[in-house]
Amino acid sequence: MTTLIRGGTIIDAENTYRADVLCAHPQDGGTILQIGADLEAPAGATVVDAGGQYVMPGGIDPHTHMELPFMGTTASDDFYTGTAAGLSGGTTSIIDFVIPSPKQPLMEAFDEWRGWAEKASADYGFHVAVTWWDESVYRDMGTLVHEHGVSSFKHFMAYKNAIMADDEVLVNSFSRSLELGALPTVHAENGELVFQLQRQLLAKGFRGPEAHPLSRPPEVEGEAANRAIRIAQVLGVPVYIVHVSAKDAVDAIARARSEGLRVFGEVLPGHLVIDEAVYRDPDWTRAAAHVMSPPFRSAEHREALWRGLQAGQLHTTATDHCVFCASQKAMGRDDFTKIPNGCGGVEDRMAVLWHHGVNSGRLTPNEFVRITSTNAAQIFNLYPRKGAVRVGADADLVVWDPSASKTISVRTHHQKVDFNVFEGMTVQGVAMHTLTRGALAWTDGELRAVRGAGRYLKRPPNPAYFDAIRVANKRKEPHPVER
Repeated sequence: MTTLIRGGTIIDAENTYRADVLCAHPQDGGTILQIGADLEAPAGATVVDAGGQYVMPGGIDPHTHMELPFMGTTASDDFYTGTAAGLSGGTTSIIDFVIPSPKQPLMEAFDEWRGWAEKASADYGFHVAVTWWDESVYRDMGTLVHEHGVSSFKHFMAYKNAIMADDEVLVNSFSRSLELGALPTVHAENGELVFQLQRQLLAKGFRGPEAHPLSRPPEVEGEAANRAIRIAQVLGVPVYIVHVSAKDAVDAIARARSEGLRVFGEVLPGHLVIDEAVYRDPDWTRAAAHVMSPPFRSAEHREALWRGLQAGQLHTTATDHCVFCASQKAMGRDDFTKIPNGCGGVEDRMAVLWHHGVNSGRLTPNEFVRITSTNAAQIFNLYPRKGAVRVGADADLVVWDPSASKTISVRTHHQKVDFNVFEGMTVQGVAMHTLTRGALAWTDGELRAVRGAGRYLKRPPNPAYFDAIRVANKRKEPHPVER
């Protein structure tokens, strides 16, 4: 069985050209079989008319939290509903997070998350968080890399007394990551500062969502980003900063990259377009629905994020998709520190970025493909299996209509949550068809996601990349002193 995408314009990270694309269905390999002009449709093929539309690599969201147990509750989107919602918006792969509890063995947590993810309707991989340290963590990191294809590890510098990694954990885990050729990733917020600011605000009687951004000012993020970068610099390991929201962190990344350091930055569409005024909404439920960390920021910071994308200092776009319904957010009605942190976006990421990025002239269509798919595939070692329109790659594709529009609303979205942070936003440029390994999972407004159709993505280390880093580190070692 095959699917022929006919008459479209292919846009990848580098090129734009007219061609048809012939895809095998999952049972026949699920890869791209042919790319060329005026391809013949094989007998029995499904034909998708892409005339006047673009054919692009399916989106890769490298930062999601499906089914996450967090702050006394569990995120309402599970691996099926969350990946299905992503498919409706053009996202064909996610990289989620295994987050062990303090002292929980990494492999035990990994096995739990693998079980939950078996219901996924799109392909998925995992980062694994290092939330504590001993010799078992050291060993489990090796097992995860060598046997399970986990080549990135997450470190929360926030959430004191829960999952926060202190500097000792960072140094040990970063060093082990270098040994294994794995990429450390960091949630950059100074957890001690956040904790103390929260206590001060509560003592002064600030208990509502408006206190949330006050407890996590931009400087808290900038300090942590710079500290993580400098620890990585001393140890000679690359580092990836997740959900950059503040100019302070963008500046830290830009400064490090100008010094030749291997630092990557990620940004969320919400941080690009949503203003911090949402926390002062007189409707407590609406304000609380926006509580996530880092928080949404002022115009100065949003503009810095756009500039960071344009200048290549920020490389990927993700969502940090971690949704909680109003009844769950209400756990913090009398104490903002108990509002479960998290917002949605896996369904709307690509449309929001196209509308506010490409349609505004901030991004070219090729740059859009880089920041929504190809860069993530390359950084996290999925390329060219993912993130590319080429023969032999997985047939993860989105047929994109740049002239079609929709208004985002909780009434029509597929995410399993009763609020949408982009509610009422009209976007021009939407996914008309989404293929996951050659199967149509979204077509003309019909969601055909199949429970359990997603595959686990092993992501082995990239030896060439890390060999280059080790060579550079070797050059920094002092010459032996002759006696």
